[in-house]
Amino acid sequence: MENKCITQATFNPKVRNYWTVVWVFISCITVVGIILSPLVAIIAWLVSKKILNAMSAKLLERKLVVKRGVIFVVEKSIPLEKITDIALSQGPVMRFFGLYQLSFETAGQSSEGALVSLIGINDAKAFRETILKQKDSLSSSQNVEIDKSDMPDTDLATNDLRALTQSVQNIEKILTTLLDNKHPR
Repeated sequence: MENKCITQATFNPKVRNYWTVVWVFISCITVVGIILSPLVAIIAWLVSKKILNAMSAKLLERKLVVKRGVIFVVEKSIPLEKITDIALSQGPVMRFFGLYQLSFETAGQSSEGALVSLIGINDAKAFRETILKQKDSLSSSQNVEIDKSDMPDTDLATNDLRALTQSVQNIEKILTTLLDNKHPR
């Protein structure tokens, strides 16, 4: 399986401003935070540069690889066939800075909400469309492969059919035995 990179996301440096504003706002909610808000702004500005430099998102042929984190580095690999939704959102502060948030949800994820969220991707709409097009082309090519493999002209397909038939017959025997034991005649 080849892992050819189709596209790689770049991030808008304005995301640093957004993070700084958010952290200063959060710190201003508390009484102590109001006093410390200039310090919070400086720390947020410095830390946000490292966070931004550590973020990456690569679209490969069959998966999306997202890396982020400075202290705790996290790399998530999301198979394209598992992606169920890519939400594009923009709050009022994000709108002010011209930023979007992409949220990826997958089939079978255990928690509510997005599996991965990325803020500040340059041309987020185009990145989203590229992912969706690759996902569609991947599923189209898999459907063609499945259709070819369904042709029963090979010995392998005949053997698989025989094994499946025998499995069904075994299941029927087990069910009959269970029913006879549950309801004796």
